[in-house]
Amino acid sequence: MIAAIRALDAPIRVKAGFPRRTEARLSTGTSKGPNTKVDWADLIGRVASAGDREAFKRLFEHFAPRIKGLMLKAGCSSDEAEEIAQNTLIAVWRKAGQFDPATAGAAAWIFTIARNLRIDLFRSRARADRLRGTSELPETPDPAEPADAVMSRVQDAARINSAVKQLSMEQSMVVRLSFIEEKPHPEIASLLGIPLGTVKSRIRLAMNRLRDILDEEA
Repeated sequence: MIAAIRALDAPIRVKAGFPRRTEARLSTGTSKGPNTKVDWADLIGRVASAGDREAFKRLFEHFAPRIKGLMLKAGCSSDEAEEIAQNTLIAVWRKAGQFDPATAGAAAWIFTIARNLRIDLFRSRARADRLRGTSELPETPDPAEPADAVMSRVQDAARINSAVKQLSMEQSMVVRLSFIEEKPHPEIASLLGIPLGTVKSRIRLAMNRLRDILDEEA
């Protein structure tokens, strides 16, 4: 099942004027300061209800460098990673009212926006390559592999993809980061701003849920 999950790369689909876009280059490091717990959901709520620029500034300073670092590791150039980071926070400002803390954590919601932007970027890049005639031919199955084996593999991937879509946003996020992005658990914890134990717990619960879904469909 893990191999099938890694074969997936399906996107996760997730008031006032936006503050003047910053021109400063983003660092890929994390901000240093007192080890105090911040309620990111509350900050998003303040942006949604009152256009709170101080709350938005704190969100930007925390998440933008982390998003840029994640995008660099995902294969984006420095300029692309910075653009995605800034566009993600622009979306947070504009869509803060759509955030529902009852259905997803703040970090999971923000990183989902970033991941969708990365997918859009890669798709645009692929279309541009095709127009220039430089894109590679799509991978074809090994001729030696029996047709029924190829079909079975495709069907398994489709079933896993369908099952992953039935997970909660938080579980789906850790599954994709762990098995598709192949990121270690400590890095996932840092990216999402949650304890390492929470990452492991979400992955365990997600895998149990996936097995239940697949068993029900069998």
